Amino acid sequence: MMGRDQRPRIGVTTSSRGGWWMWMFNRFSLWRAGARAVRIHPESPCDLDDLHGLLVGGGDDIGVGLYHAHPEPMIAIDPARDDLECGLVRKAHERAMPVLGVCRGAQMINVAFGGSLHRDIHDVYRSAPHLRTVLPRKRVHLDPQSRLAAMLRGQRFRVNALHRQSIDRLGQGLVAVGHDHHQIIQAIETTRSDRFCFGVQWHPEFLIFNPHHKALFGALAKAARCYTHGHESQGAESITKR
Repeated sequence: MMGRDQRPRIGVTTSSRGGWWMWMFNRFSLWRAGARAVRIHPESPCDLDDLHGLLVGGGDDIGVGLYHAHPEPMIAIDPARDDLECGLVRKAHERAMPVLGVCRGAQMINVAFGGSLHRDIHDVYRSAPHLRTVLPRKRVHLDPQSRLAAMLRGQRFRVNALHRQSIDRLGQGLVAVGHDHHQIIQAIETTRSDRFCFGVQWHPEFLIFNPHHKALFGALAKAARCYTHGHESQGAESITKR
């Protein structure tokens, strides 16, 4: 268990060729929550032994090779980042380390657990608008019985949208707990009450003045403070209770 005067170290995955704006917003959000962010990318990996939590950040689409889909369309991908994040998510889960996935990160959690993705949401959800904005212009509804709804203290939220891909088949041990008006999956969580593992399809780091989205970082920081290396996460269940 960490001392009271120490900030938990939370690894934040990013692209090695950009994504500084996402990194800085995540760094600020974690600092405000009482945690210290450690940037991780393929050219600067980090040993999980040095961390107390993991935030899988947004960015490029995930390569279809991880979930056995058809050949790649003409999109930007980062295979080295894909491999790094997939391995980190699996190892963190084995250690009961708290994990939060943001946008691409939610998709990566799903893929790491054996799930699949829609390569382009508009090929499947044809009535969905082509919405790409950091502003909260999309409505999301959370399952009122979910741990995520308890954590955010609410069920209906406005969120932003910066994604092309979306979750298709759910990975093992995961459940969809959030959808938008078009039934696109917007949030997932583990079915294990002794694990802190959540994914949201939006970018809460850009909604810095909204207390509900701010609560995500607070919950991750709290779970990281409770985390003990090599043991079950202590307090993971109580963290998400009202």
